Amino acid sequence: MADEDMTPDLELDAVAALPGVTAARRELGELVVEVARDAARDVFVRLRDEFAFEQVMDICGVDYPQRRQRFDVVYNLLSVTRNRRIRGIVQTDDTAPVQSVSSIWPCATWWEREVWDLFGVSFEGLTDHRRILSDYNFEGHALRKDFPLTGYVEVHYDDERKAVVYDKVRLTQEFRNFDFLSPWEGMTMLPGDEKARGGAQ
Repeated sequence: MADEDMTPDLELDAVAALPGVTAARRELGELVVEVARDAARDVFVRLRDEFAFEQVMDICGVDYPQRRQRFDVVYNLLSVTRNRRIRGIVQTDDTAPVQSVSSIWPCATWWEREVWDLFGVSFEGLTDHRRILSDYNFEGHALRKDFPLTGYVEVHYDDERKAVVYDKVRLTQEFRNFDFLSPWEGMTMLPGDEKARGGAQ
């Protein structure tokens, strides 16, 4: 069947039938597929070769700490020739690596490094697991939901040592909850409003 003859419904059915696809649906006009972790690379090769999703536009992570498979690795693919998008979702846990797609799309190396750096999801076959956004001595993975808001260490320049140093986080004040309600929004009547509303004079 020619690409121009493939309707969105036929495309959904064809993608859903791929081995390794566990679910397929449309959300806001875009095709979304959930892919088994062990079959991810094979599914993405077929999406590129058979469905013309030539470009990976983004790879990102999502953390759901209440789930056993707490991480979603989300792949946003684009078919320039067919003007279509697809989102692939692969679930994993703290320890199981996801198959790297850097051999399919070399630019994916950067995004896989970012997901590893910020979420701690490792990629099998990724040759470069260096941090990309946080410092090399950074402890933990900053976008995990269980990462402390203040972090573990703070970096600053020490004038006496003439060097950048790492220290344990020191909070200058206790954590406070702030009331951001404006005093003007809390008032229902300003002085003088009674005249405009026909009140006593």
